[in-house]
Amino acid sequence: MIFYKTGEEIERIKKSSLLVGKTLAEVAKIIKPGVTTLDLDKVAEEFIRDNKAIPGFLGYGGFPNTLCTSVNSAVVHGIPNEKPLFDGDIVSVDCGVLMDEFYGDSAYTFEVGEVSNEIKKLLRITKESLDLAVEQTRSGNRIGDISFAVQNHAESNGYGVVRELVGHGLGRSLHEKPEVPNYGKKGRGHKMKPGLVLAIEPMINLGKKEITQLDDGWTILTKDNLPSAHFEHDVAISRDGSPEVLSSFEEIEKVLNNKGKK
Repeated sequence: MIFYKTGEEIERIKKSSLLVGKTLAEVAKIIKPGVTTLDLDKVAEEFIRDNKAIPGFLGYGGFPNTLCTSVNSAVVHGIPNEKPLFDGDIVSVDCGVLMDEFYGDSAYTFEVGEVSNEIKKLLRITKESLDLAVEQTRSGNRIGDISFAVQNHAESNGYGVVRELVGHGLGRSLHEKPEVPNYGKKGRGHKMKPGLVLAIEPMINLGKKEITQLDDGWTILTKDNLPSAHFEHDVAISRDGSPEVLSSFEEIEKVLNNKGKK
């Protein structure tokens, strides 16, 4: 069952999604070598609750924390811990909030200190693949058009596209139909129309596409132990059929740019 949203419901999802972006900006302020992912988690939970919202991931399916923090070869669903981050690491920070009955869900992969040019390119291509996917999220197109946009851009740059994990519908539930794979063929899958809200989230590996899962039951790793990047936006198809990005990286990147100038 696919739930199409009214304009008013989309506005409520947008508020939740923008709060996720602001939360990730708070996280961005403290990311540096020596900080732990548990430090990031505490900042995020406090900020979400201060804004009268509920951490969307905490307790979801038994997940123990507010953030998914996935370092280097961890693709997604990493559990925050007390290990310090090191110079040259990358960490995908995925965050969800529940506010006014609707969820927001967004992710950003951060550089810790100075990372290699090889890693910078992986992050850039992953983010570009998200932008290309957003462009395809319009009335009359099909889910496969989104999937193909991600796969084509990532694979043409020599990267592996994770198959087992997908984007999803978003609304009163954190995960709704339809699923949004990051690989596929143009013109295939569900035909999109106004009112559809999707969380689109490319998960792109520096090496091969294969993944494995840790014994913690959550953390997904690349099988070849090479780094993976992950960016996620919430996107609605507006009444005129065009995509509207409900989440935002603007606050995050403002923080990162200011840190870079110091």
